[in-house]
Amino acid sequence: MANVLAAEKSPYLLQHATNPVHWLPWGEAAFARARAEQKPIFLSIGYSTCHWCHVMAHESFENEATAQILNEHFVAIKVDREERPDVDKVYMAYVQAMTGHGGWPLSAWLTPDLKPFYGGTYYPPADRHGRPGFPAILQAIARGWSTEREKLVAEGERALATLRDYYGPKPEAAADHGSNPDLPPGAAASAPIPPLLEAASGALERSFQYFFESFDPEHAGFGGAPKFPRASNLNLLFRLTALQGPRSEIGQQSIRLATATLRAMARGGMHDHLGGGYHRYSVDAGWFVPHFEKMLYDQAQIAVNCLEARQATGDERFAWMARDIFAYVARDLTGPAGGFFTAEDADSLVAAGGTEHAEGAFYVWTKDELRAALGAKADFFGAHFGVEAEGNVPSQLDPQGELRGKNILVQRRSLAETAQAAGLDAEAANDQLITAVEQLLALRSRRPRPLLDDKIVTANNGLMISALARAHQVLGDDDGADYLGRAVRAADFVERELHDPVRHVLFRSWREGRGAAAGFAEDYAYFIQGLLDLYEASFSIRWLQWARRLQDTMDRLFWDEVGGGYFNSAGDDPHIILRLKEDYDGAEPAPSSVAALNLLRLAAVDDDPACRERGRRTLEAFRARWSATPQAMPQLLCALELALEPPRHVVLAGNPAAADFKALVAAVHTSFGPRRTLLAADGGEGQAWLAQRAPWLAAMRPLDGRATAYVCEEFSCQAPVNTPEELRRMLA
Repeated sequence: MANVLAAEKSPYLLQHATNPVHWLPWGEAAFARARAEQKPIFLSIGYSTCHWCHVMAHESFENEATAQILNEHFVAIKVDREERPDVDKVYMAYVQAMTGHGGWPLSAWLTPDLKPFYGGTYYPPADRHGRPGFPAILQAIARGWSTEREKLVAEGERALATLRDYYGPKPEAAADHGSNPDLPPGAAASAPIPPLLEAASGALERSFQYFFESFDPEHAGFGGAPKFPRASNLNLLFRLTALQGPRSEIGQQSIRLATATLRAMARGGMHDHLGGGYHRYSVDAGWFVPHFEKMLYDQAQIAVNCLEARQATGDERFAWMARDIFAYVARDLTGPAGGFFTAEDADSLVAAGGTEHAEGAFYVWTKDELRAALGAKADFFGAHFGVEAEGNVPSQLDPQGELRGKNILVQRRSLAETAQAAGLDAEAANDQLITAVEQLLALRSRRPRPLLDDKIVTANNGLMISALARAHQVLGDDDGADYLGRAVRAADFVERELHDPVRHVLFRSWREGRGAAAGFAEDYAYFIQGLLDLYEASFSIRWLQWARRLQDTMDRLFWDEVGGGYFNSAGDDPHIILRLKEDYDGAEPAPSSVAALNLLRLAAVDDDPACRERGRRTLEAFRARWSATPQAMPQLLCALELALEPPRHVVLAGNPAAADFKALVAAVHTSFGPRRTLLAADGGEGQAWLAQRAPWLAAMRPLDGRATAYVCEEFSCQAPVNTPEELRRMLA
């Protein structure tokens, strides 16, 4: 019999709708029951494509005996972290503080007033290696609640007080609104701030040193296993390249570290060599054995890394890597109305019509399967992709035995080596590989597919809109991919389905209709970034206007007036026991990190000193963090450039649809250097709106009937030019 989760829209909650556990969704009904029955809450948080969430569900939540313990002694609540990141981040902060690590599934035990007193992540179904199993934990907590409830309640109070002390407002940050704690009392807020410049310079140097020293010279990437595609690391390395110059020692080394990492990821098993795109992370140091889920936010951010690598090096391989991602997203993660889906699962049925699931089943191959599919070409293909008769996955990387006898496709040879071994020229070898990939992709498409999480999340769509807008700038649309059109369709979807035009607010997610949760800080930050990038790709002023309105809303809902920066959630939900300000750029960047750059970009557009000051205050709010451990917030460090340098603008005057205007745009994007605000003086609505905020734009016009570029730096403009060659020279 289905429980009440059957009425939910979240794919993750629906996965648990037939559990014997009496799950309730997060909300007042569940909290009221806990208060009325005076039972502790068991809170389980995960997401639909999480492998270990599936494992714990199968082992424990589908088990009648375990469900009986839960139902008798606890109020059990299920939360989809992608629907409610605010809930997830509060209790993840607690678990990380208590245990030193985190992850999903997240398991936390709360008092009826939602204060945590115990927690962890995955628990096995029985005692193992001296660790208690999940039923034993449940029984121990149930006994403790019955006999020593006061101690557990006191622990909840203590834990919440500790978290509030760490994450709460810091009164000393309020001096001068947090813009410069080093200024003496009464000093002008607009005074020069050498301390910030010095702190920033030191942090950037230490961040480079950290990445240089932690770089894995054998496999690329940073540190050892597991290896994550933390895109913000590469974002910062490319910023360092732009700031220092690609010919400087730091610039050359930064490019080397970033591009070597991207190439290693592309060769490895973390890359889906048949269908495109990237899996979540690699369990080993060599990018070989992945956790097989595919997340939209990873695709978007890795694509931007590839595009910046293409700009920084001119190497067409990185353009190919970006196109590979965009083709996957277009085929498998794009909804019919233009919005982008959230993820694909790691697990799938081993065989059609069966009941056995395994991680990676959709993606791996036996040598016999490849031979049956490819015939005489199987050996050629297998040599290139590391195929072995007994499977190529070592047992130590396959603790559950799900990959025994199987092969993960990983590029073991270069194209030149494969061609030479087969006695072919490179073009013929490449054609054979492409043909084989197409055959196998068609065959794989008939396998049982992993679950698609077809939830459309505003934040993730913002990231993909940014990536597509940047692709239009760097790659153009000559290959028929219509990157700009796809970005516009997604933005239109959000405007239509996830935006209230009266209140100027965003909503979090859509699946078979708009979800109930309002947008969080990350939704605003990522989507505003997407709109800013979409303006610079299309020069349609409506995107810039909308970004400005949404920034005002974000400031109203999430801004910390005391300490600066942005809270993750609004302050109007009494069930969120702690408002956090995220201070780590992980798989997804912290909202404040993205917002800082958005604010400074907007300030450069409309000469708004308040917007610029808010951007600086956001940087200052996290100064202690990025000064001490700059590698924790690489995305935030990317905003320092705009805070510390004078504004740089490229204004293109003319018709954005005309060929001469587009030629100047292309010239701008062949240059890889410091950030410049790109604006269009279109002679119409767009220029009029901009000139109201930045009057110096009003007089900019095309010269001699041709599109014209005005390059303005250090508060002055150079002589206008109207050929791509002249513009490239000016920007070099």
